[in-house]
Order: sequence, then structure tokens, then C-alpha cells
Amino acid sequence: MAIIITDECINCGACEPECPNTAIYEGGVEWNWSDGTALQEVELEDGTVVSAGEDQEPVSDEFYYIVPGKCTECIGFHEEPQCAAVCPVDCCVDDPDYQEEEDELLAKKDWLHPEG
Repeated sequence: MAIIITDECINCGACEPECPNTAIYEGGVEWNWSDGTALQEVELEDGTVVSAGEDQEPVSDEFYYIVPGKCTECIGFHEEPQCAAVCPVDCCVDDPDYQEEEDELLAKKDWLHPEG
């Protein structure tokens, strides 16, 4: 499953530089698929294909947030999610809306970073 940042977030930003997938963004900041990845195009859930560099709406306007489609729980990079390891208020937790098995997370890592 992906990790989510809860509303207990104090906006310290400690998590953002730790993410190997560049899946963490400051509240209110637009994000895109190409940030920190090798992606050129992405097929969205509705079947639409977009440029990976196209800006997307922020997931949260108030707190740091994690883009679930880019989160691999650091599988393939680290032993544990680095955002959770550095969070001073323990607000980086499992996201119950995005249940994924380890093999799915590894496949997502390979999709985001095919050369690595």
C-alpha cells in the first residue's frame, strides 16, 4: 500500500527529500509524474494518456502530501518507508485506500525507474 501523510503534519518538510520517487510535495504545490522518474507518458485510470511532465492538481492544499501512484513504500530502495522514518510526529502511515503487495510495489518501482 502507499503511504499517506495525515493532517497531524506540521509541514516541517523532513520527508520530501527522503523520497526516492519524488512522490512527496508541499501542500498546494502542483506535481507531475516526471519529477524524479524516467516517465515520458502516463496512462491515467480513465484511460487518458498525458505527458508525464504535465502539472497535476495538488492532492492537499494544506499539508505535505504523497502521490499514491508514485509511492512504492521505498521498496527496492530501502528497508522501510523513509518518510515515516524521518517524520517527527509520526504522520506518515499506511494508506488504507491503496492496498498493494510487495510484488506490485516492485513493479511500480520498475515502471518509475526502468533503468535502475
